[in-house]
Amino acid sequence: MIRTFCTHEIRKVRELSGSLWEFSPCTGNLAGRKYRTAVPGCWESMPDFSSYRGVGVFSREIETEGAFRLVFKGVSHTARVCLDGREIGSHYNAYTPFAVAVTDVMAGRHLLEVYADNTFGEASALHIPNDYMSYGGISRGVLLEELTDTYIEYIHAVPVMEKDGWKALVSVKVKNWSAAGKACRLYLDLAGIASEAMELTLEAGGEKTVDFQLSAAEAEAWEIKNPKLYTVRATLSDENGAFDDQIDRMGFREIRTEGKDILLNGKKLRIRGFCRHEDHPMFGCALPYAAIQQDLETAMDLGANAIRTAHYPNDELFLDLCDEQGILVWEENHARGLTLEHMQNPNFERQAETCIEEMITAHINHPSVIIWGILNECASDTEYGYECYKKQYDLIKHMDFSRPRSSASCKFKTDICFGLPEIVSYNLYPEWYHETPASEYVKDIYDWVQRESEGSGKPFLVTEIGAGAIYGFRSHTLCKWSEEYQAKALEDQITAVLEQEGCSGIFIWQLCDVRVSDEWFASRPRTMNNKGIVDEYRRRKLAYDVVKRIYHAYEDK
Repeated sequence: MIRTFCTHEIRKVRELSGSLWEFSPCTGNLAGRKYRTAVPGCWESMPDFSSYRGVGVFSREIETEGAFRLVFKGVSHTARVCLDGREIGSHYNAYTPFAVAVTDVMAGRHLLEVYADNTFGEASALHIPNDYMSYGGISRGVLLEELTDTYIEYIHAVPVMEKDGWKALVSVKVKNWSAAGKACRLYLDLAGIASEAMELTLEAGGEKTVDFQLSAAEAEAWEIKNPKLYTVRATLSDENGAFDDQIDRMGFREIRTEGKDILLNGKKLRIRGFCRHEDHPMFGCALPYAAIQQDLETAMDLGANAIRTAHYPNDELFLDLCDEQGILVWEENHARGLTLEHMQNPNFERQAETCIEEMITAHINHPSVIIWGILNECASDTEYGYECYKKQYDLIKHMDFSRPRSSASCKFKTDICFGLPEIVSYNLYPEWYHETPASEYVKDIYDWVQRESEGSGKPFLVTEIGAGAIYGFRSHTLCKWSEEYQAKALEDQITAVLEQEGCSGIFIWQLCDVRVSDEWFASRPRTMNNKGIVDEYRRRKLAYDVVKRIYHAYEDK
């Protein structure tokens, strides 16, 4: 399952995932051996490859002809795509989609091969040994789209609230990859509320982005308790009739900041959230639909209204489910804990900015996404880092003016980048990495932001806070790593944050325990990040009931 709704009614689309592919490792003592495995999936879920780091090739035959496009929602963490032994495309980054277009293919059966590589190295500035696992494989869905010479690449729909009601600013990108010009008609429909049409003429090999402004005064607002969604459909036709279409969804909601507040449709938000990794002991980062929904049901049972996608763009299935259930999302580009040296990697700026471009291009229509984040705990206390942060913030603003921006900082009273985004965010771990009482520590850092930083007067979020516990380890001594200590620390921490005047909310680190890179074993028992409210198998720790009680107590505040 790739999306929760139909995205095409005219364009012929086949899912190539949801089936068995042939897998063969390219390195190691099992190189060349052939296996059958599910796609999407991670090779770490296979018995012989639980810790495999290297290159592997996934292959299958496809029957097709003419012009088509292969759409990959995620390959970890680099991909090289070949058709009949010829390379036709490549991509870097596990967490953003990419497409490979092919023309003039002879009718018949063809061999499709995808070489995935999850190794670390200088060529990779974002995928480094880290406090989460970089899995290998085709971890998200794969589509084959049969295309005519002219097709719709995307629809972007941004809601705007004006005095006379809602409007939708819609951009439709159309491409013509034939050797001849093309005249056609573009028709746009917004759920029967509004529609427009335009005659287009595209040059050979050309493309156009067409902008519409549609009035939607009668549209209902997308709210947490009433997440109303509307279908946007673009159709291309010529003298022979309709030949291509694209369907997406949008929600009419306004997210903005005003002083120290974050406002959803003009109403002040208090965020009660969790950070969540795409990670599961049975599936790696390739969580199926039911497992994603189970995580969201757990978060909602705990009283959460928001999820932070730590530390990369998430599967679009996750965002579809958040759209449908009124769950707010902080989504961020892929970067966690990068030092100044890491950020000076010559590939860093290009790879980080490409991640932003691909993230926003793919996910701009999701009303659940209310904040774009960048560069978690990176070198925001350096002049070089400042320039990198500024470029990435500027890129986001250029691509999407409708959402506030932020980044989660761990620089204690030394961050110099708070003047750049709309929201100031901090990762704090009192009563875990140090013994300062949570109530003192949260107030201290908040007061510093307001009095001495360029973040003064802006909304303030605590984007990580928490404590670790090994599931089943119980101790009356309240020692660290016990479930008792985690429950006590979280009660102190959450209460301190939600009682801090001027604080807009909290994202607890984290919803579930997750696997980390083997290089982190010395600081992470079980080679896991154990700060989940539930363990990796989603078994509840003692902290579950504590968090649930506190979060529900603040629902209406």
